[in-house]
Amino acid sequence: MTEQTEPTVQTEPTAHPEPAVSTAQAEPAVPTAHPEPAEPTVQTESQAAVVPPVQDPPPVKKDRRVLRAVLRWTAAVVVFAAAGAATAYGITGMERTDVPGLATRSDGRWDYPTLVKPPLPSGSPAPFDERNPSGTHYADLRALVLPAPRGAVEDKKLRGTDGWLATKDFVAEYAEKYVRDQFSQTFVDNGLRHIAARGWTTPDGTHTRVYLLQFGTAAVVDELMHRDVAPADGPREQLRGAGTSLFDDDFPSEAHDDNIPYSVYVESKPYGAEQVRQGYLSAGDVLAVIVQSRKGAAKAVPFRQTVALQSELLG
Repeated sequence: MTEQTEPTVQTEPTAHPEPAVSTAQAEPAVPTAHPEPAEPTVQTESQAAVVPPVQDPPPVKKDRRVLRAVLRWTAAVVVFAAAGAATAYGITGMERTDVPGLATRSDGRWDYPTLVKPPLPSGSPAPFDERNPSGTHYADLRALVLPAPRGAVEDKKLRGTDGWLATKDFVAEYAEKYVRDQFSQTFVDNGLRHIAARGWTTPDGTHTRVYLLQFGTAAVVDELMHRDVAPADGPREQLRGAGTSLFDDDFPSEAHDDNIPYSVYVESKPYGAEQVRQGYLSAGDVLAVIVQSRKGAAKAVPFRQTVALQSELLG
């Protein structure tokens, strides 16, 4: 019988391989109590080439039409976002009345500046204070005249000298000479102290004149107004350019200070080239006269607004 030999075990090659040992000359292996673990088998380069490499799945081809659609929508979103931001910025910088669809339709009122009452001298009561039975306006009368609305052209002639208007310039509102002379004397007899006035013309052609006549006491003003100037049934004398004027029954009572009696008139048809509206306020020691005229027709809303604001300043 031939002697059987141990099978050859392949190990990793070393830097300096040992020469091969004949199977017949090898000594039998001596078992040990704790055998050494076998070295892992390492495939050689020739063996690794046998196993085919794992390949990644081929990339999915994207539809170019989808890509183009995505790009178009992305560009559209960017454009709309930019346009929306620009629109929002533009709207926030505009006045409400400048935005189409948000504009508030004008009701005919004029754009007056913010009204500020002049300060009272230290320790002086307001005209309708219970400590002031004579109804005296201690503030500067010239500062109590209603200012012109924005956009109006002021009539500088009514400012007078140093803000005080001569009596002859006020009575020039009346048509007849004898009336002008009569009123001039009546005012002197009743202790007229000052006349402050202001006038203007708005772009629609309305000519406004405001006169404040200051006397000694509220009692004098009340009598003058209801007896000599503006009784309830109509003005005592006609103004220049005015025909028959009747009490304006449509005038709202809330368009004046509750402490201030008023008489307002509107020229009735037929009237001439212009229609005239006129109002009178008995405000303590001040008689206020407000006149508005306009070619065709004098509008009610700006007249009522002017009366209301002048009443507010005198109240």
